[in-house]
Amino acid sequence: MDKKILLVDDAAFMRMLIKDTLTKNGYTNILEAADGAIACQTYEAEKPDLVIMDITMPNKTGIEALADIKKMNPAAKVVMCSAMGQEAMVVEAIKLGALDFIVKPFKPDRIIATVTKILG
Repeated sequence: MDKKILLVDDAAFMRMLIKDTLTKNGYTNILEAADGAIACQTYEAEKPDLVIMDITMPNKTGIEALADIKKMNPAAKVVMCSAMGQEAMVVEAIKLGALDFIVKPFKPDRIIATVTKILG
């Protein structure tokens, strides 16, 4: 599987957890970004097949980055992640075109099921 996946989270620990889960399941082409601004630059340069992005981040939130990525590529595949209790932001993300939403703390099988569903 050489699908390119961009992980965006300001917590290095969370990126590591997701990356580890993906790698164990055969996804090895993984890019990382620590905030929404870097995510947009990386998206533009690398054109990943999927973006898995946190909502709450410094510099540019996941919602702002999602909107910018969708402007660059309306067909961009983006899955949002966030902690419980952010329902309004989830609704906003879905309206902006996020394909799915994963609640933290997440289970590895939930990540893989979502990635597999989106990337085939």
